[in-house]
Amino acid sequence: MNRTDVYTMGVDVGASSVKTVLMSYGSGEHPEILFKDCRRMRRRNPSVVADESMEDALSVAGLELKDIAYVASTGEGEMVKRKRGHFYSMTTHAKGAAFLVPAARAVLDLGALHARAMKINDEARVLSYRMTGQCASGSGQFIENITRYLGVSLSEVGALSLQSDHPERASSICAVLAETDVINMVSRGVSTPDIIRGIHESIAQRLVKLLSALKADSPLVLTGGLSRDAGMVEVIRRKVAEDDLGLTVLTHPDAIYAGALGAALWAGWRHFKLQEKASAAS
Repeated sequence: MNRTDVYTMGVDVGASSVKTVLMSYGSGEHPEILFKDCRRMRRRNPSVVADESMEDALSVAGLELKDIAYVASTGEGEMVKRKRGHFYSMTTHAKGAAFLVPAARAVLDLGALHARAMKINDEARVLSYRMTGQCASGSGQFIENITRYLGVSLSEVGALSLQSDHPERASSICAVLAETDVINMVSRGVSTPDIIRGIHESIAQRLVKLLSALKADSPLVLTGGLSRDAGMVEVIRRKVAEDDLGLTVLTHPDAIYAGALGAALWAGWRHFKLQEKASAAS
């Protein structure tokens, strides 16, 4: 089947940002990423942000929406008005992670509101999973709230965490009470690196419990916003080793786009399946 000049798009609407990936299925064996974009919503309408991101993708590639064979959403898919289909976010993160790291056998999606650990097979199908609860203390949103109080940017968090000498953990897993703990730490003169590192360690403890319950296989790929946080990644690696889970923990520069990437890949799969069905019927 001729795949030349077939384009697909995946749009991942999360709790705090929209990610968009545009892919081309050319004459080669594997599709190519033509465009990738992550933009924070900052209290804006998610549908508007998604539309803007899609328009930028088309503009950069010199394409129109009619040129896209299949647009797929993931996450809060109802916010993507011009989609053709929708895929559940666990399946898209699994597919995206496996595209970035083909050897992946487990995925840990570190999202803004919760985390999900998935065991996958060599076809990137989700075999089993575990999720954190709804409490924000195990999430990227919690870290963002704390850093706002501490007066540092999200881009500084990873480096600050790595500077910690004496991390101090919050005493509670409840987000509200943990924020109170942080206020008390600041009043006691605990350094910002030690506070951030302590938060990372508290979150990592919960994440490793998920991986242990899942009986995750190696290698494990981290995706989502916190996969860019060098301090969080380092703490997860150390905690996995301490608990003797036997996991190699990997990440990728494009891991934040895993959901949108997976949606674009599943869009390609569905497009070609529909073509095969149409050809068989004719």
